[in-house]
Amino acid sequence: MKILVANLGSTSFKYRLLDMGGERQIARGGIERIGSPESRCTVEIGDARQERVLRVPDHAEAVRQCLAQLTDPEHGCLKAASEVSAIGFKAVHGGRISGVQRVTPDVLAAMEEMSAVAPAHNPPYIAAMRQLSEQLPQMPLVAAFETHFHQTIAPANQHFAVPHEWAEQHHVRRFGFHGASHRYIATRAAELLGDGDLRVISLHLGGSSSLCAIRGGRSAATSMTFSAQSGLPQNNRVGDFDPFAIPVVMQQTGMSLTEVLDTLANRSGLLGLSGLSGDVRDLTEAAEQGHERARLALDVYVADIRRYLGAYLVELGGAEALVFTGGIGENQPGIRAAVCRSLEELGIAIDSERNENARGEAKIHAPESRVQIWTLPTNEELIVARLAKQLLEG
Repeated sequence: MKILVANLGSTSFKYRLLDMGGERQIARGGIERIGSPESRCTVEIGDARQERVLRVPDHAEAVRQCLAQLTDPEHGCLKAASEVSAIGFKAVHGGRISGVQRVTPDVLAAMEEMSAVAPAHNPPYIAAMRQLSEQLPQMPLVAAFETHFHQTIAPANQHFAVPHEWAEQHHVRRFGFHGASHRYIATRAAELLGDGDLRVISLHLGGSSSLCAIRGGRSAATSMTFSAQSGLPQNNRVGDFDPFAIPVVMQQTGMSLTEVLDTLANRSGLLGLSGLSGDVRDLTEAAEQGHERARLALDVYVADIRRYLGAYLVELGGAEALVFTGGIGENQPGIRAAVCRSLEELGIAIDSERNENARGEAKIHAPESRVQIWTLPTNEELIVARLAKQLLEG
């Protein structure tokens, strides 16, 4: 069985084609600047890479171009598009609908209901899924929702302290996101440590960041809540924030509610704190040169990570492993060192040399550390493909 996993942006389409027989990647590629006169299309099959420019008006045409590349008689890897069993999507927020679903009008309607909560993610996915359903009706579409992994969280960690009918009638609760990444870390950590009953804290740190407390391969708590704007400070999104500050900002600045929410969603986080950039690489360089607000942004980011880390050590009653993943988690030893600083009393001791030299899957804990510390590259596409395969097989 071959599954095409799609990752969509408002003007982009990236994909990986996986053969689920051996769970190996056959091809990867993407199309950028969808809707512009000149879209850039790339495909990598083995060591061969092709690139060309053409007009791609919408995501449905992007998928057709992708399939045309993969079935090219000279350079492709498929004899026919019918070899693709399904297209899997890492869908973000369905509110009343979660899990792994065949894309139907009701699934699209549920996603549309949450577009205001996930403005950067839901609209492009809805548009693309709707186009593909209409124009490629023979192709099964599968939505693997990011909230799915967190359905095992106990009610005490799911509910806000608000009127109960808000949760019952309007689905206002802690959903959690980055589910595919945290599920992969749970699975891979169990394989590496040879124990399926581990207590693991997964630290997915990147442009969008979250922590997850995992017990026995299942999510027990996670830092993102009702929306992806919550939890840790993101590159340009606010993270945790007191909603009673909103009317104060509105009154004193004259901003509308829409303008305040737009600022919190697009010009806050590390970017808002630093006034410079939302990229940790830029902030690290600037902080080393004495940029005070860049240093403040990094310090706030690390402090919030440590706050959730402490909470999840309590939630799990300790941990066998901490796992850093994501663009920052995998590639920023300074952030990892800062997160683990002075935690020896909790059994967490990082090895500075291992940490600096870590690449790919690597142990970075000191010999005396009771808790193992790892860097693990995540593989969200593999998780989406696995879930799609399970759904298709019934």
